[in-house]
Amino acid sequence: MSRVLKVVCLTAALLLPTLGWAQGKIAVVNLEQAILQTDHAQKRLATERSNDAYKSDKAEFDRLKDELDKMVKDYQKDSAVMSQDQQLSARRNLASKQADLEHVAGKLQQTEQQVGQQLLEEMSPKVQEVLQELISTEGIGLLLQRGSVIHADAGYSITAKVTDKLNQAFTE
Repeated sequence: MSRVLKVVCLTAALLLPTLGWAQGKIAVVNLEQAILQTDHAQKRLATERSNDAYKSDKAEFDRLKDELDKMVKDYQKDSAVMSQDQQLSARRNLASKQADLEHVAGKLQQTEQQVGQQLLEEMSPKVQEVLQELISTEGIGLLLQRGSVIHADAGYSITAKVTDKLNQAFTE
């Protein structure tokens, strides 16, 4: 980061509390966490995780992880008595197994990210309503996304309140 940008960020950080008290409360929210912790999102994720394709990938992941763990343990135990060629071969096998594991983990992660993205898009209008309601009722003058904040005490977070309100909205 350039020095000018650092100075601007530092100045803004020092001025924000003063401005915040003059205009209203400052709050922080993690919208992704708030959405993904809702009952609606948890049900959707559970449904996806019970899908046969997901279960198959998860079983493959678990199998590969167990195999890799055993291979690492065996390598650590036997490497001292292995020739260089045997060590090289064992390391190649470990790398191959690790690549297989990462591939399957990537598939699982991609599936969950797709569901998460769908939920974010689906719930976005309701999230905006909930945020506007909380901004009004809590007297929030400045609302920041958690990812863009370096530090905030837990007392500044309204994430749990957003999750609660979303749960109420989706049960009505």
